[in-house]
Amino acid sequence: MISKYCGIGIAAIVIGSSLTALLAQTGANTVASGKREILLQTTESWNGKPYIHYPTAQPQLTAIKLTIAPHTALPWHTHPYPNVVYVLSGTLTLHDRASGKTQVVHQGQAVGESVDDVHRGESGDEPTVLLITYAGTPGVPTSVPAKGEKAEY
Repeated sequence: MISKYCGIGIAAIVIGSSLTALLAQTGANTVASGKREILLQTTESWNGKPYIHYPTAQPQLTAIKLTIAPHTALPWHTHPYPNVVYVLSGTLTLHDRASGKTQVVHQGQAVGESVDDVHRGESGDEPTVLLITYAGTPGVPTSVPAKGEKAEY
């Protein structure tokens, strides 16, 4: 009688182990496409100026998470190459110094920043958290302060 129960127990262990291994294999090997949502695809910056060139040196991607305190304007600055700003939370009001043009970017929206145009961002009633991705080159800063201004970050 003991051998009958041992045989059943061993069979249950073998079947359970095989089932666990099978589930682990099928679960770990699942292949599926991701869901793509284009946040921004543009050939010009938010103020309407076209992107006319990329740096010709070795590419360097830089991603920055930037938090701006409520009711705060960043110093005036420029960018030497294209970048994308995605608003994680809060709102960002962009200001172009030369034209006076502005654009408000809300949480969940992306915008292409201007290249070589003096501009700045301003937060709203709550902290603004941005994810900024730059397509630059080694040794070239991502942001350049306008004359007499502090660094953006």
